[in-house]
Amino acid sequence: MTTASAPASGAKKAQVHVQRFGTFLSGMIMPNIPALIAWGIFTAFFIEAGFTPNAALATIVGPFIHYLLPLLIAYTGGNIVYGIRGGVVASIGTMGAIAGSDLLIANFNATLPEGAAPLGQVHMFIGAMIMAPVAAYSMKWLDSLWEGKIRAGFEMLVNMFSAGIWGFAMAILGFYPIALIVNWLMQVLSNAVNWLVEMNLLPLTSIVIEPAKVLFLNNAINHGVLTPLGIQQAADEGSSILFLLEANPGPGLGILLAFSFFGLGAARASAPGAAVIQFVGGIHEVYFPYALMKPILILGLIAGGMTGVTTNMLLGGALRAPAAPGSILAVIAQTPPGKYFAVLLSVVLAAAVSFIVCSLILRATRKRDLEELALTDDAFGAAITQTEAAKGKSSDALRNLRGGAATQADGSAGAATATEKEIRSIVFACDAGMGSSAMGASVLRNKIKKAGIDDVTVVNKAIASLDGSADLVITQNQLTDRARAQSPNAVHVSVDNFMNSPRYDEVVDLVKAQHEDAGA
Repeated sequence: MTTASAPASGAKKAQVHVQRFGTFLSGMIMPNIPALIAWGIFTAFFIEAGFTPNAALATIVGPFIHYLLPLLIAYTGGNIVYGIRGGVVASIGTMGAIAGSDLLIANFNATLPEGAAPLGQVHMFIGAMIMAPVAAYSMKWLDSLWEGKIRAGFEMLVNMFSAGIWGFAMAILGFYPIALIVNWLMQVLSNAVNWLVEMNLLPLTSIVIEPAKVLFLNNAINHGVLTPLGIQQAADEGSSILFLLEANPGPGLGILLAFSFFGLGAARASAPGAAVIQFVGGIHEVYFPYALMKPILILGLIAGGMTGVTTNMLLGGALRAPAAPGSILAVIAQTPPGKYFAVLLSVVLAAAVSFIVCSLILRATRKRDLEELALTDDAFGAAITQTEAAKGKSSDALRNLRGGAATQADGSAGAATATEKEIRSIVFACDAGMGSSAMGASVLRNKIKKAGIDDVTVVNKAIASLDGSADLVITQNQLTDRARAQSPNAVHVSVDNFMNSPRYDEVVDLVKAQHEDAGA
């Protein structure tokens, strides 16, 4: 547990900035995933190729994706920056971008020779993600110019008209330059993806995506590029392979299974539970620490990812909408009719290849890992592992003993000696404020309840939503620098794994000791 950090290197600062950018994108997209799921259900049942075609209900599909979803994203992004006022102005600006894009495409189609295929609509997802911060930040800046200078009784008049007038200006900005830029950008990105597909090079994207995921940079790639392009492609063709480039749970399952069979110490003990949470719950973050503790295992993830993408390319696997969270259940729910075999095979093969490569690496480095483990705080866990190895089989009794063995996230001082700050509010923070942080909060909440402590709150939030009110903030160690910058006065705890960290017991001990001292 630490309350200060050393100055970050240039590379670390760059990573933090990219993570922060990805978090903002995620903050706009993730709350609106239910709307994307609802749209996917409409398309699954009511379009001409759906399970139960219905021409009347199918009419909602187009307006849903063309208007509602971009406007929801714009409002959410604006609200993150400047509350409801920012959300309203951002939505107005995005409506201008939607109308401008439609006019540009209509004018282009009017020039086409008779019989030529017209361009389809461009859905302003990227436009909304651009307009939201631009409109909200500029509105916030304008309001600061006359803050405290408005004559009493005229505040509402000024606030309403200033937002309306600035919304009008943002709609003009969206209608002309933003619509043109986004249409061009979508065309460039679509051409790049089509070229990768035609050249059979799409599997190479795993070389970027898989390492980016374990560094918590996946949101910038997934929500910034893959989701907007995938939705555009799904609207035109009914499904998109792009939804499976990052969301395929196979590679993560493979590395966790490898640790379950060939890992050591606490990593091996926690891997089976992590595999269930990752594969069924869709919380991919749980496998990131396993890869980071031995970075060469990223090669296994890349191999698994490339295998999954190749399988989908060859067999036509695709999803009709994003699988969020990246659970096998969500993947199956978003799979169109006729593509189940390809999609499920891609998951199985990705997991198998990742498992084989990671297992070979773990077996090849096992002797050295045992020696290193014996020198760490997990010497007890290493002794258990060595005893099991000597026996030639695992032991339930020894496995139960392993519950007391674990390595601290960063080797820093324990919670009980790190701070005298009274802990009443504990926040688990991650990129999106869902998934992994919710899981960690649930684990610690149960531990605190069992300890008989009833006046300490444990909640989960996105890092961007930290407001300084928390007494103690828990993050995965790759995200602690960002959390510390967002909430500098809190005590910060870094963990390797939200699911099973010894730091939780330290926090419980600290809070319990404080209560005992207060009652003395």
